[in-house]
Amino acid sequence: MVRTYWLVPVFNEASGNLDLQPFARIDQVEACRPRAMSCDDSTAHATFTEVSEYGCLMAEIATESLNYEPIHPGSGRPERPGPLKRIGGAIAALGLLLAKLGAQAKALILLLPKLKLLTTFGSALVSIAAYALIWGFPFAAGFVALLFLHELGHVIQLRREGVKASAPMFIPFLGAVIAAKSMGRDAAAEARVGLAGPVLGSIASLVPLALWLATGSDFWRALAYIGFFLNLLNLLPVLPLDGGRAMAALSPWIWLVGLAGLVALAFFFPNPILFLVLVFGGMESWRRWKLRNTPEGRAYHAIPARTRALVAATYLGLAALLAVGVAETFLSRGIPSG
Repeated sequence: MVRTYWLVPVFNEASGNLDLQPFARIDQVEACRPRAMSCDDSTAHATFTEVSEYGCLMAEIATESLNYEPIHPGSGRPERPGPLKRIGGAIAALGLLLAKLGAQAKALILLLPKLKLLTTFGSALVSIAAYALIWGFPFAAGFVALLFLHELGHVIQLRREGVKASAPMFIPFLGAVIAAKSMGRDAAAEARVGLAGPVLGSIASLVPLALWLATGSDFWRALAYIGFFLNLLNLLPVLPLDGGRAMAALSPWIWLVGLAGLVALAFFFPNPILFLVLVFGGMESWRRWKLRNTPEGRAYHAIPARTRALVAATYLGLAALLAVGVAETFLSRGIPSG
């Protein structure tokens, strides 16, 4: 006789739970289904019939005990807050965000002086790297140092005139610039600011000159030459060069003479920098020329004759000394490596 087994739930009176018990004669156990049963052993037939009926009954009880209510969409979720609560929460979040942004802005304001210093230092490094491609690193570093001292002269004088000025920013192959709202209250202040750069720059160029005289190294000679030449070039009486600033204290007519001389210089010695100075200088000179007869223009250029003479003497004397320095340190060979 072949027996098969089926797991049927049976109530355990000791534990009070339903246990799964194996029973033989699968056809007998599934007697709850409307199907015929057959068994050769009448005793076993009665036993399995009772067990089957009992198992089916327990299955129905278990099924009824698991008859839960259906789960509806959204059941178990917290109640959605009303419109006023949502608006209040949004305002609170916005206030917190603004507070954080305010704290970050305050920290940024405190860091601005350091950021300006980093801008000067970073642009100087970029310029040194650019000039090093032509002259090598030592000469490029010395050249940028001379540029820095030249621009520092402008910054110092601007602050003496009561004008806030930025730290120098270097532009590879174009030099360096500073930012200021004005050049001073009148043409005399503008002349002092313009001449301060070449004065301090010329003093700085005396350092490599002294080192050349002490060591005889052509490296220091070339560096002294480039310093003298740089400051002499800036004394051209053309805006926006330093010489053009100085001429504001003398006469606007000198700007026209300077432009004519710059045109001749650019014709015989073509150079991109000279062309840039010519374009921007021409635009600035024309703008200032049109304003010379306005009440504001006349008041700006109304300075004592003694001041004009002092500016002229400083300009001519500095230009003469720089010309001598350029002639004495001129090298016909390439830039030495150090």
